[in-house]
Amino acid sequence: MSPKTHQKIVLTLLAVSMLLLLPGLVLPVLTIRGVLTRDGIAHVTPTLLEKGLSDDTIAVLKSMMSPTILGFLNATGGDLRKIILEKLTPQITTALQKGADDVEVYTQTRSILSAVQRLYEVGSPIPATLILLFSVVVPFGKAALVGWATLSDDERRRRRTLRFVEAIAKWSMADVFVVALFIAYLAAQASTTSPGGAPPLVAFTAHFGPGFYWFAAYCVFSLASQQYTARAGTLNRDTQA
Repeated sequence: MSPKTHQKIVLTLLAVSMLLLLPGLVLPVLTIRGVLTRDGIAHVTPTLLEKGLSDDTIAVLKSMMSPTILGFLNATGGDLRKIILEKLTPQITTALQKGADDVEVYTQTRSILSAVQRLYEVGSPIPATLILLFSVVVPFGKAALVGWATLSDDERRRRRTLRFVEAIAKWSMADVFVVALFIAYLAAQASTTSPGGAPPLVAFTAHFGPGFYWFAAYCVFSLASQQYTARAGTLNRDTQA
């Protein structure tokens, strides 16, 4: 293979890699949605109703009641709060389970770049820097080094640069690892478990966006391209020798 042909192939592979990488950085990677569930709301309704019936609330209710009924309750020692909870709680719980719809309370869609920005905003610079380093800086840095080495006329510098790129080849999947950690972190934050097997108040769902698949395609293609570049470069040197 002639050097010119080799250069064209390598540059083409680099261009395709960048075309795969850019959508992977800017398109949504993960979408998380959270909804209030009917069963969860019905489960916590008795507790909320009990806590909501404060002394002030009971006093207001008593002021609205007929003096005769209020006198009867006082005479019989009836507890207005207990009566309300016993009568209303089952009806409200049943009505919520049958008629209420799930209510969306949380939704978030993030790309890799927007996630980095958000992590910096919320004061998490370490994961933000790791994602930025392995998902943005390293891919563009490797592409720039390989492109420069391919076009360089200095054989010594070209070999040194390619050896350096080969030396960091074992970190080629580190960007995938970091993104996987990032996704697992968000998924863990989005999961809700209720004690005692109770239905969750908020149910979260998460799904990958197109950016995840673009980025995964870039990682696989970039790794294969790097192997081709290194092997083709070795063959060219042996042929010239």
